[in-house]
This record gives sequence, structure tokens and C-alpha cells, in this order.
Amino acid sequence: MKIEEIKILRGPNYWSVRRAKLIQMKLDLEEMEQRPTNTIDGFLDRMQSLLPSLYEHRCSEDGPGGFFTRVQEGTWMGHVIEHIALELQTLAGMDCGFGRTRSTGKDGEYFVVFDYMEEDAGVYAAKAAVRVAQALIDAKEYDLTEDIQTMREIREDTRLGPSTGSIVDEAVKRGIPFIRLNKQSLVQLGYGVHQKRIRATIASTTSTIAVDIAGDKEETKNLLDAAQIPVPRGTVVRSEEGLKDAIDRYGYPLVIKPIDGNHGKGNTTNITTWEQATKALEAAQKYGRSAIVEKFITGYDFRVLVINYKFICAALRTPASVIGDGEHAIQWLIDETNKDSRRGYGHEKVLTQITIDQFTQKMLDEKNYTLETIPAKDELVLLKPTANLSTGGTSTDVTDEVHPVNIFMAERIARIIGLDICGIDIMAPDLKKPIAENGGAILEVNAAPGFRMHVEPAEGIARNAAEPVIDMLFPKGSTGRIPIIAITGTNGKTTTTRLTAHLCKTAGKKVGYTTSDGVYIQNQMMMKGDCTGPVSAKFVLSDPTVDFAVLECARGGLLKAGLAFDKCDVAIVTNVTADHMGLAGINTLEQMARVKSVVPETVRKDGFAILNADDDLVYKMKDDLDCNVAFFSMDENNPRIKRHSKNGGYAVVHENGYVTILKGTWKIRVLKVRDIPITFEGRAIHNIMNTLPAVLATYLFRDISIEDIRTGLCTFVPSPALTPGRLNIFEFKKCKFLADFAHNPAGLELLGNFVNKMDGSPKVGIISGTGDRRDEDIRKLGSLSTKYFDEIIIRCDKNLRGRTAEEIVGLLLEGINEAKTKDIPVTIIYKEEDAILHAYNSATPGTLITIMCDVVTEALDFIKELKAKEDAGAGV
Repeated sequence: MKIEEIKILRGPNYWSVRRAKLIQMKLDLEEMEQRPTNTIDGFLDRMQSLLPSLYEHRCSEDGPGGFFTRVQEGTWMGHVIEHIALELQTLAGMDCGFGRTRSTGKDGEYFVVFDYMEEDAGVYAAKAAVRVAQALIDAKEYDLTEDIQTMREIREDTRLGPSTGSIVDEAVKRGIPFIRLNKQSLVQLGYGVHQKRIRATIASTTSTIAVDIAGDKEETKNLLDAAQIPVPRGTVVRSEEGLKDAIDRYGYPLVIKPIDGNHGKGNTTNITTWEQATKALEAAQKYGRSAIVEKFITGYDFRVLVINYKFICAALRTPASVIGDGEHAIQWLIDETNKDSRRGYGHEKVLTQITIDQFTQKMLDEKNYTLETIPAKDELVLLKPTANLSTGGTSTDVTDEVHPVNIFMAERIARIIGLDICGIDIMAPDLKKPIAENGGAILEVNAAPGFRMHVEPAEGIARNAAEPVIDMLFPKGSTGRIPIIAITGTNGKTTTTRLTAHLCKTAGKKVGYTTSDGVYIQNQMMMKGDCTGPVSAKFVLSDPTVDFAVLECARGGLLKAGLAFDKCDVAIVTNVTADHMGLAGINTLEQMARVKSVVPETVRKDGFAILNADDDLVYKMKDDLDCNVAFFSMDENNPRIKRHSKNGGYAVVHENGYVTILKGTWKIRVLKVRDIPITFEGRAIHNIMNTLPAVLATYLFRDISIEDIRTGLCTFVPSPALTPGRLNIFEFKKCKFLADFAHNPAGLELLGNFVNKMDGSPKVGIISGTGDRRDEDIRKLGSLSTKYFDEIIIRCDKNLRGRTAEEIVGLLLEGINEAKTKDIPVTIIYKEEDAILHAYNSATPGTLITIMCDVVTEALDFIKELKAKEDAGAGV
């Protein structure tokens, strides 16, 4: 078996609109295509022995054991690998359960699709599942331990931490989208101008001055002390001489910690000897020259959480520890404690397993204990110096026990430091009494406090610490979204996108849009090239200046990675024709329609999908949509439009020479088609088709008026600047150039119909074929060109996409020779610039030269250069 490729899908996709996180592995079974599982001796027994938990997989059967039944009856190895990949992730603490295995259309080749929690772990699971399956086939021993541990480590390295994750989960619950901005904990919540950012539990609203103060423990203590907040007595030292003075002043026991440390790093507590003190100073100075020496406050370790300057919750924290039974050694007690089902690796469960490290050894050494020591019955043996949950500590919720005076004090502390998300560490006998009365003190104030101890306490009530964060960042139910119009289809996407964006911009919107030419923010090109995939869409949605997004969504991006957004407000589907067939497992028009239908299926419930009522496959998409549906048509008498309008629906049609919006049976005539520049006085039929959905999409937004739309239509003038590669006309002295991006048979037909309506003779066509298209599609381009051109020049694209230039030219010639009914001169010039120059030099007065552009910008720049030279009187 051989893995051909692995793709990571991160948004709504061909396989599932609701399950955005999928691994798609293309797998060639090779000889295993002829060997279903029931023909492999002992396969099921070996699988049951290695992965008994697969019994829980129901597969297509009604209950547990269903998958084993399928294996016994006989199933193919791709299906087996799908289930193994899912189970490996589950065993590594990432419960996954969705999968699909489907043929690519090529014998023995399959798409194995399954969900993941962390994408790197999902990719690892895909590869490991193939290894496991091969071992089962070959009857070889296989140890899963290493794979499972590796995936656990990948998960902990790549996942959002529990605090950040809880905030993101709360945002998602409220319909607020998020974008992870790096591999750590920097996350954008919301889109465009409405976005907020978090890093761990620091928000974009958090004062940097406050974070700086909280990071300086001495500064924090001084501010709190000046405000009559109880703090431990102490000082800052830089040397052993200063340490000796501090000990003389405060006496033992002491605490020594870095002045700007966090998470307990470099802290040493309950220091009672000079030897301990010097070692503690050395440990603290690993994090900076200065260290704080404070009186050690006895009591319990509490964390109080204040968000938006309001008390939220409190927890008692206990360091990792074991309790002696008088019979067993410390190591045995640790092992027994780690058997608690609530303890797992890293952050996968409520509690983390206790590990032995240098801090553990140090604490045992101080008591003259080893791991083999048997502590007395009920003796508490502390194994870590701090109560961090990540090192095996536990937390108990005590929110309901906090005295009102302590609540007032905590909220006041947050104001004094200026932290809107604030964790306050308190050492005290309890929080039931004011700490000023029971000898307690404030030890630290923390920016970016951890939420795990509150969200998943070992004991007590779990508190949704993320909820008040989202309330603060997105008040009054805001979702942080900006309007999104998403546009897909085979032809017309880019022009429709550009026109739609222009109409929105005319209405005063700050528009970001993506096209096959590039990414634009308020008409400024930010990225160049084919930008119709999720990376480009994410670029727009991440831009803090954008308040409206218009996104072209092409087939390639949908199949490669899915959509960048979970929901849009309006989706347009222009058409579905035979283009890119035979690529990425899409072999039929029905499959292509399924790819395109992903976009309208993401429309929010109260949004609109605008479908082409003249296209059967597009019209049929309405049956699977859970949103409002509107239609466009070049025929106002289309029965589908008539029926829809009679039922009160929205539509837009080409009616009596007008672009007309239908609201039920009411008509709103927007503008005469001949007055819309991109229609070339109505001769460019395909641009009328592109105009219709753009008009309706913008009309559906209440803050975009008919007047805005009319103004936008009149000012959207076809040109290399506004519509590059779409009916760009260049007037030369003896000839005229028409440059267009038409690159498939449907596009060439629309372009040819326009060419037939233009003046100019002879009509010369510079054509090419795209290498990764089917033979019949390339031949079709050749045959169609004979309908529209008196002379044909064949050139080749820069990227031949898997074919030779000779193969492409040969197929085009076959199409031309099969179809031509008259003698049409054909010239072969491989390079695009040379073909353009030949056509220009060979032109006679009145010649119309039409070029199907490859790299639009390069072709247009070369034609402009020719024009500039001609205007300057220079030789060409």
C-alpha cells in the first residue's frame, strides 16, 4: 500500500460542511485491492488482539462490534485504515469518530477521510494506521505504545492550552468565529474591524502597563502595600550579603523568588536554613539578577479570579502530593495516585499525572526521604513546591466560601494594578474571614492567569471562567462577525466578485475581497496571483480595517483545504460546467456540483443563497439548503422564477432590457442593461449574467440602497484596472486586441458570442489548452475556436501541468481539424509574448485579435507595452 498524498481540511468541505477538521488521505491499495479482509488468514484475530477497543466502532451496523462484523464478512483495507486512524487518536486522548472511505475513480485508489482534533496528530495517525494495517496483514508484531505517546506529545505541543481553549470554546458556542494566528496561544476572535485578540488569558483590552506591573513582583507589592492591602514583609536582594541582611531582618521561614518570574519558576518556599537560602537565591537568579526575599506566610494557597474587575471565582490549590499509609513507599503511592482515571498526560484530563523531577527530588532530600521511604500513615508528603495543576497539583472550588470583604479586596486589587483579567494568589488559613484578620496575605497578582483550576476543579463546582471574558470582549450578544458574500461556480466568479465588491464599496463599505488575480483591501492589491482559497480568505477576515468581505471560492481551495469561514451571509453560485474534470477525484458534473454546493450550504439560516435558475445542477442545490433561497435568470419567463416569485421569493432577471429585481410579484427595475458599462451595451451576455447576482446580493443588505447599486453599476467600467483579463479592449492604429481569461469550453463560447458581435475583420484567435484538463476538453477548445475565428494562433501556457507542449498542441489541432468547415490558417507559436507580437505584426487594418490569457497580468503588461511603443512612434 502507498500513501499518495495527505491533505488537511480546516473548514467546510466536500466531505462535510459541519465537520470542518478532516484528514483526507489518498491511498493506493496496490495488490491489496484484490484482498479484502476475509481473505487474509487470522487478520480479524490479530486486529482484535492489538486493538480490542475497536469493538466500540459500530460502523454501518446497529451496535458495538459492527466494525468487526464488517471485517469478518470482508471489507477493503482503506476502510480498515480509516477506523484504525480514528482509534489511535482516541487512545491518545483525542476522541474522534467520523470517517469516510471512497474510491477516487481510479482502480485501487481511495480517499480515506477521518476527523482529527489536532492536525499534526491527525497526519501522524494517518501514516501510523497504514503501518499498523500492514503489520496486521503481514502477521508481524506491532507495539502501539510509541505511536500513542508520540500523538499525545504532538497534541500537547500543538493544541491550545486549557485556558485559551476554554475561551475559544465559549466564543464558538456563541457563534463567534476564531482564527489561530500562530502555533502558540495567539488567537483572533471575530472578523475584520470587530475582531478581538487573546494570548493565553491576556486580551487585546488588557493594559500593557498593568501586565508590566504584575510582572514586577516588587512593584506590585509596593503598590498594594501603599493601598493598605496585606502583603508579606520582604525586600529585593542581589547578593548573599543582601540575603544575610534580609534574614537578620525578617527571620525564618522565608520565601525566595525571581522578581519577574511566573508560574512558580525559580520559587523556593519554607526556607529555614542558610544552606537552603543560598541555594534558593541561586535558583531565583537563573531568571534575573534580582530576587525577592519575603517572610513565609503559613496557610493554604488560594487563587482568586477577577474578570472585568468583577470577582468570578476562587480555588484552593494543593501541590502534587501523596498521603502515607504506613505500608508502602512513596514511589508506590505516586504510581497508585496516577492510576486515578481523572489523571492523564499533559492537559488531556482534569488532573495531570505526577512525574518525578528535580523539584521532587529536592523536596524529598530536604526531608531526608527517598522514593523508597515509607511515610507514616496519614502523613502528607509534598512532591512539588508549587500548586500548579500542570505538575500534578489539585484544585478545590471555594467560590461560595469567599467573604464579601475579600471579594471587595480582590476587585480593588484588580483596579489598583489595572488588570481586566486578573489572578490573585493569596496565602491564608481560609477565605471565609477577611485575610486582614486571619493573618493572610497577597503573594502575587498574575496577568494571564490559568483557568483550568476553575473550569475543571478536582473537587467542587466547575466555574465557566471563559464566559465573563467573552461578555467583556463581545457585549450585548455581539458575534464579532462582518458581512460575507461568498461566490463560487465554474465561470464568471471573478467578474461577479469584483462587481459585487465595487457595489459594496460604492455604498461606503470598507471591502476586502479575493479573486483569481489577487487579494484586495479597499481596492489596494495586497497579494498577487490566484487567491481563491482559504489562505486568502483568512487574510481578508484577519484584516482589522475590513468591515465587509466578498470572497471568490474556487474548486481548488475547496478540495485542498475547505473554506476559511464557517458561515456566510450570502452565497452566489454562477453555474456548473465541465472544467477541471478528472482532477482530485471529481469525475462527473454531479460531483463538481457537490463541490460548489459547499458554499451555499454555509449560508446562515437567515441569509440567502442566490442560485442560477437557468442551470439545472445549480437550481437543484436548493433542495439541501437550510437558508433563504433566491434566484437569477436571463429569462424572466423561466417557470422556476415564475413559481418562486408567486410564492413571494426574491429573484433578479434580465427583463425587457433591464436588470430587474423581483420581490414576489413586484418589480424593481434597477438599470437598463445598455447603460451598464461591463455589458458593452448588452453585447456581453455573460456579463449581464454576472451582473444579476451581484445586484441581488447587495440589495439584500438593508444598508445598501438601490441608488448605491445604480451608481456602482455605472462606475464599474471594464478596464485592465477594474476587470483585468475580462474583456479588456486595447485600440491600436491598425488593429484591436481583446484579452480575456476564458480557459474552458463554456468560457470560450461566451467569449466567442461576444466576439461575433464586435466589429473587426479578420478575427484572429490566440488560443491555448490547459495541461491538466481531459483530452476531450482540450479538443473542445480547438473545435469551438473554429466557430469564432478566421485565423487561429496556438500558444502554450507557462505551466504545462503534466503534459508536453506537443501533446497540448496536438489535441487542439485534432479539435480544429475535426470541426472546421472552412480553410482556417493555423499557426503554432509556443510562447505567449511571441504569439501576441506575431499577431500584431501580421495584422491588417481592422483586424480583431482575441487572446485567451494565461498569466493575465503578464499578458496585459505586454500588450500595454506594445501600445506605449506604438504611441511613442517606436518600432515594435
